Amino acid sequence: MSFRAINQKYLEPGSQILMVLGIVALCQPWNMLLHAYGLTIILVGLIGFNITSKIAPEEQAGTGHDADARNPGAQH
Repeated sequence: MSFRAINQKYLEPGSQILMVLGIVALCQPWNMLLHAYGLTIILVGLIGFNITSKIAPEEQAGTGHDADARNPGAQH
């Protein structure tokens, strides 16, 4: 499994989940430590998502740049 596949399968969704957990930590009233670090958790997830979303996914086998062969009338 390549880094791009790991990124697409685990890291990008993990950073999204971290952002949601940061919002939950910020809004919950029971634990003051979670409330204090809620914004930090959101920011770490946001930075992680910005980094992981810039990594292009792996190209699938059989895909290429021959779009003209499938759609000869396409305008470029």
